[in-house]
Amino acid sequence: MKKFRGVFLKNDNEIGLMREANRIVSRILDELGKNVQPGVPTMLFEDICRARCEEFGVRPAFLGYQGFPFALCCSVNEEIVHGFPSKERILKEGDIVSFDMGVVYNGFYGDSARTFAVGKVSSEAEKLMDVTRESLYKGIEQAVPGNNLYDISAAVQSYVEGFGFGIVRRFVGHGIGSHLHEKPEIPNFVPKGMAGVPLKAGMVLAIEPMVTVGTYEVEVLEDKWTAVTKDRKLSAHFEHTIAVTSGGPMILSLSE
Repeated sequence: MKKFRGVFLKNDNEIGLMREANRIVSRILDELGKNVQPGVPTMLFEDICRARCEEFGVRPAFLGYQGFPFALCCSVNEEIVHGFPSKERILKEGDIVSFDMGVVYNGFYGDSARTFAVGKVSSEAEKLMDVTRESLYKGIEQAVPGNNLYDISAAVQSYVEGFGFGIVRRFVGHGIGSHLHEKPEIPNFVPKGMAGVPLKAGMVLAIEPMVTVGTYEVEVLEDKWTAVTKDRKLSAHFEHTIAVTSGGPMILSLSE
């Protein structure tokens, strides 16, 4: 596998394997979304993920990763990312729930995330989800050869902050391939005093805005994993894995 400034460049065959890995993730997220409703324990979604991984013949990417105890990151309301599914946590009308899911297929990783409304949610929650989702696509549009990595960051940041929302700094997107986390890191804001990396065809990137209603400051709970907004206001999370190609960005984490 070729490298450019420490970033692995994938060939067509490797991108094909990653497309299948990410297609499986997308299909699992589709099913999770269909089961989101008030009264459901969040452990149901973990059970679905495990069953589908077995059915598709893939390995859950997050289970056991650096000690993470679940296949699914399930984060509700003020939880930003890395939340634990639970038999005790029951979804309520008006909640929002974020699912971050990954699999390993033939040695390559898929990774994607979505936030769903539980029943009818507030206009603020709806707006937060819409802006977060759209900011992801604004970032993806910039993932073309010749652009700088931070063109992605700038597109996300300017869109989100234009609506008065906050962008989490502590967690960022990443390169992905035969490892879950590869170079480069992809912040959703433009870091000061850093040059970034020119984008090249063959780079595969997991772009994942995490957006908040209030402060972007984060706390991690006693479980050492669940990250929440410091002010306990709502947070949303969307992620696609994309390939940089000569014809423009190719979203790999689509169901078809």
